Amino acid sequence: MNSTMNAPILAIDCGNTRLKWGVHDGAGWLAQGALNYAELPQLAQRLASAPRPAQAVACNVAGAQAGEAVGAALDALGIPLHWVKSLASQDGVRNLYAAPEQLGADRWAALIGARALHGRACLVVCAGTATTVDVLDAEGNFRGGLILPGVTLMRDALAANTAQLPLAEGRFADLPRNTMDAIVSGCLHAQAGAVERMFAQVAAEADAVCLVSGGAADAFFDLLRVPKRRVDNLALEGLARMGRK
Repeated sequence: MNSTMNAPILAIDCGNTRLKWGVHDGAGWLAQGALNYAELPQLAQRLASAPRPAQAVACNVAGAQAGEAVGAALDALGIPLHWVKSLASQDGVRNLYAAPEQLGADRWAALIGARALHGRACLVVCAGTATTVDVLDAEGNFRGGLILPGVTLMRDALAANTAQLPLAEGRFADLPRNTMDAIVSGCLHAQAGAVERMFAQVAAEADAVCLVSGGAADAFFDLLRVPKRRVDNLALEGLARMGRK
């Protein structure tokens, strides 16, 4: 990958349920958007109306079909595409996974984005279909992390795998007094509790913060009792920086 510092880069994150994209010029985002996978045939049209990038950098956890559709759209637009893979080290982050290449490319991109935005110890939380909770220390070492079902997946699993629990449409309560609220509150406490327990790994380090990203993050962000910061699209932040090397 080669680019000048000011040449716009298209970042694409093919997540579990939708595709997110953005065009970054090294100083900030010029355009951003998202597509459900049923809308992938529209990708080239959407991108054609955005600022023209010099190249695209992408990660994919959605499977081969989504990757092929993205490749075809960018080929039609004449935009060179690089698919990101997790490495042992990159952009100030060292990957301490037992097999670094097995770390999801979206998690790797989010870690690099987090390091660029906060050069101290942090907990990197990405909440979507699944929730990932990753520890990044002050030296830039990714020390490990969690993967757990996201809020909606937890709720759906209870409805699908129990005889008498419904698909809950309740709301959070400290002490729920009906089944709907009990299910929703349990799912949200599970998310917040996992994050808070993992934050203990970095809590003693100077200026440690929890960076929280993802479409499901708003459901439990306010419950977190740790230093926190809401960040949109951490994976895109990382991808935009990877493309400048």
